Amino acid sequence: MSRAFVQLDVFAARPGDGNPLAVVLDAKGLDDTTMQAIARWTRLPETTFVLPPSTPEASYRLRIFSPRREVPFAGHPSIGSAHAVLEAGLAQVRDGQLVQECAVGLLPIEVRGEGRERRLSVRAPRARVLEVGQPDDRRLGAALKGYVPGALPPVLMDGGRRWWLAELVDEASVRSLVPRWDAVSALARGHDAMGLCVFARCIGRDYDLVVRALVGQPAQVEDAASGAANATLAAYLHASNALPHPDGRYVVSQGREVGHDARLELRVDAEGEVWSGGMVQTVVRGQLDWP
Repeated sequence: MSRAFVQLDVFAARPGDGNPLAVVLDAKGLDDTTMQAIARWTRLPETTFVLPPSTPEASYRLRIFSPRREVPFAGHPSIGSAHAVLEAGLAQVRDGQLVQECAVGLLPIEVRGEGRERRLSVRAPRARVLEVGQPDDRRLGAALKGYVPGALPPVLMDGGRRWWLAELVDEASVRSLVPRWDAVSALARGHDAMGLCVFARCIGRDYDLVVRALVGQPAQVEDAASGAANATLAAYLHASNALPHPDGRYVVSQGREVGHDARLELRVDAEGEVWSGGMVQTVVRGQLDWP
């Protein structure tokens, strides 16, 4: 059976800047094993599968797979899939929103603009602090050895996926950080977390924060642009009264260290909900033939 298939660049103003994503636009009839096999074959950070919704409140249903396992929620697959669904005419915007049904429930996605200028933002699952890092924590010390910390203490957050977050003193420190992968992996395994997300505030730029998301398990890789990690960080900044701007909006630069130049747009609304989003570019349109 031939199925509509697209490949996208998410959080990107032009192709090549963001985080790649594959989307199978008609996944009816595919079982779990086949979805996992396709995700392994694409060799992209995530592959998503669009299905009819199981509830009238949802615009569509989405399943998200990394090459190794199914993922309950991730930001760049949610944003990219919403863009693909709109381009394919599979759902209609209602009151400026789509509603995505996924493993963590129903998530609204704001839609502004059209085509390559379209901007989408997903309301991320609520995040909570699990643990505040201690100065003498050897695991954190091993991962960040030699780097000057910023104002906020490191913290372990759960926002659908767990991340250790650590502020460094300035942008140059984040840009020049050389990942100590063994230490990052140990940190991830010890807390059933994705890994370590480091950030710093930026002055005189067209972005407010620089972020690097170092995934420690199941593989050792730096994420080009992580909507989920950034949403979790936004929740931490909000809880700490440390958002870059009073209106709750700010822009993140991520990915230069791995050959990308993504821009993520974050917003914390009046209810404390975090919205993570940006632009999406369609790069490949075609058909997937999979027996």
